[in-house]
Amino acid sequence: MNMQICRFNGSRLGVIRDGALHDVTAALAVLPADPWPAPLGDPLIRSLPAVQSAIADILPDAPRIKLDAVRLDSPVARPANILGAPANYELHIEESKADAEIAASGPIRSIGELGLFLKASTSLVGFGDGITVRFPERRTDHEAEFVVVIGRTADAVNEEAALDYVAGYTLGLDVTLRGSEERSFRKSIDSYTVAGPWLVTSDELTDPSAVPFTLSVNGVLRQDANTRDLIYGVRQLIALASSFYVLHPGDLIFTGAPVGVGEIRPGDEIVLASPHIGEGRVAVRATSNGK
Repeated sequence: MNMQICRFNGSRLGVIRDGALHDVTAALAVLPADPWPAPLGDPLIRSLPAVQSAIADILPDAPRIKLDAVRLDSPVARPANILGAPANYELHIEESKADAEIAASGPIRSIGELGLFLKASTSLVGFGDGITVRFPERRTDHEAEFVVVIGRTADAVNEEAALDYVAGYTLGLDVTLRGSEERSFRKSIDSYTVAGPWLVTSDELTDPSAVPFTLSVNGVLRQDANTRDLIYGVRQLIALASSFYVLHPGDLIFTGAPVGVGEIRPGDEIVLASPHIGEGRVAVRATSNGK
């Protein structure tokens, strides 16, 4: 059953339908109790078919809630791995070469040379959590991205079979502190990986090769992209990632930032949208650590 599934208010499960959220938290009862040590990956995504079946049974009578009345969390709570694709749009490569602050970490190379990078799972938040700028004295940039959610264990899969391992798709922000430090270090700050607003299951979004998405800051359009322009498409990214690592249910692959990355500051509001996924707002806040 094709669905748009969200997590909200910390521990609740919802389905987005007709512009409203339907509370289907009762479907979580089908999740098995994890043994100790718990298996790698996200329990909800691992059991997604069973959860969807339970949702189908309870959805007709599920309570309806206004979207603006809840806090949207990341649709995946516990990914084992978050992978990023650097320099995966040609126009972004060109803008990076022309921007001294983006190029401060070293020569700009394409994904074919760089491969993928890892982000700390502790950096993951939902749209409702927002971004907390850790170093306001330095430049922090937004990078809108299309995000793949792995649905089952994937080990050295080929491109032809790659989509069989996908649970669904979401949107994301790969927030980046500019500087000379290692890429993963600057991109793994708490709240610098944003996913949402919800998960669109792969039986609803069947073709990830031509998905448009946009990012605006304070009402001004900054990024207007389409996955058809990816250098490495979704199939190739899954094959590459699984050739180096075993991927687990709930693992996230951020597919790369298109042209138009730019600075964000506390007080900004980001809107990330796609007609194939949905639209959500992300607040940018100041740190409370005294910096």
